[in-house]
Amino acid sequence: MSDFMIETKCVQSGYRPNNGEPRQIPIYQSTTFKYDTSEDMGKLFDLEASGYFYSRLQNPTCDLVAAKICDMEGGSAAMLTSSGMAANFFAAFNICEAGGHIVSSSTIYGGTYNLFAVTFKKMGIDVTFVDPACSEEELDAAFRPNTKLVFGETIANPALKVLDIEKFADAAHRHGVPLIIDNTFPTPVNCRPFEWGADIVTHSTTKYMDGHGAAVGGAIVDSGKFDWMAHAEKFPGLCTPDDSYHGITYAEKFGQGGAFIYKATAQLMRDLGCTPSPNSAFLLNLGLESLHVRIRRHCENALAVATFLANSDKISWVNYAGLPTDPQYALAKKYMPEGTCGVVSFGVKGGRKAAETFMKNLRLIAIETHVADARSCCLHPANSTHRQMNEEELIAAGVPSDLVRLSCGLENSADLIADLESALRCI
Repeated sequence: MSDFMIETKCVQSGYRPNNGEPRQIPIYQSTTFKYDTSEDMGKLFDLEASGYFYSRLQNPTCDLVAAKICDMEGGSAAMLTSSGMAANFFAAFNICEAGGHIVSSSTIYGGTYNLFAVTFKKMGIDVTFVDPACSEEELDAAFRPNTKLVFGETIANPALKVLDIEKFADAAHRHGVPLIIDNTFPTPVNCRPFEWGADIVTHSTTKYMDGHGAAVGGAIVDSGKFDWMAHAEKFPGLCTPDDSYHGITYAEKFGQGGAFIYKATAQLMRDLGCTPSPNSAFLLNLGLESLHVRIRRHCENALAVATFLANSDKISWVNYAGLPTDPQYALAKKYMPEGTCGVVSFGVKGGRKAAETFMKNLRLIAIETHVADARSCCLHPANSTHRQMNEEELIAAGVPSDLVRLSCGLENSADLIADLESALRCI
């Protein structure tokens, strides 16, 4: 359905029932699939035929939903994972093994920062973090001969910094590596990174795509535009034979548009098993069907709340790229002309203690380790998602200790503002 608008893709892509088939995506709640002969099964294990043999690798329900997200992003292939963290891990580890190096924006989600800075280090992978506002020269200086990829978030969580996708894509391609973008916050309704040079997109589908706090999940989408064989020496996992699959060379067998997702499924999902459940995929699809409607309301509410906070004498600063007064407004308009997201970050005067007092006095807005939900919620990252960071690391990540992350849901904005105003009076 590549010729249709994004709203139509949210509703119709991925699954087109034939005559007499179920109108809604069926839930294939089965671990295994029956075949008539061992030869039929053998072809699947040799990657010589398409089909299903064990849901740890692939499941029809999950694949139908992945196909919808792929179409929404404008990609060539996609897969679901058990979480957004699994998606980021798979996307990076699929091409960067021990001895490799990653260039990453410093303003990224705390869990991803920890994955890169701590866990990957234990696996023999080094990561250089760069300020997303760095110059082209500073960005180029971060690359090494063993650099395998560049990573960033369209809108950083929770710093809300907007990534200059073209700048990072151009740098990645100058050095012969792909740009991986986590597009969770804007979703493909508000931003399609492939149109600006990104090569691979990831999502925490737990957030806006699901939209109702019902199911944890993740997704990886390949643009099909990066030429792996043109840089074969950098990507042996894709461009040399895989002994665990009878010597298959993924880039040769599945081509530029399929190699990345085939390898991530056949190799990483096989060995690591970060498997999404078909029931979770079904719930995700229900969320996707209304995503284009919901995301507009999230943005409207966030703009109203950000405007209120910007005019409050209890607030020291506000980050929301949708505000015309925000320093990132022009960059946001370039990449996300229809809106950014429903998340606002701000600092409460009085620092960490004042932020904690403010949050304790909220009545409608809940304190949750969650974001991008139909219900409004907030979080103090320095005490939760970024708790493992010291003060210097918090500042480098764009998450000062006074920062409060507020996710505006689908309620009436006047009720949200009244709740904020009441809690601020308690400081």
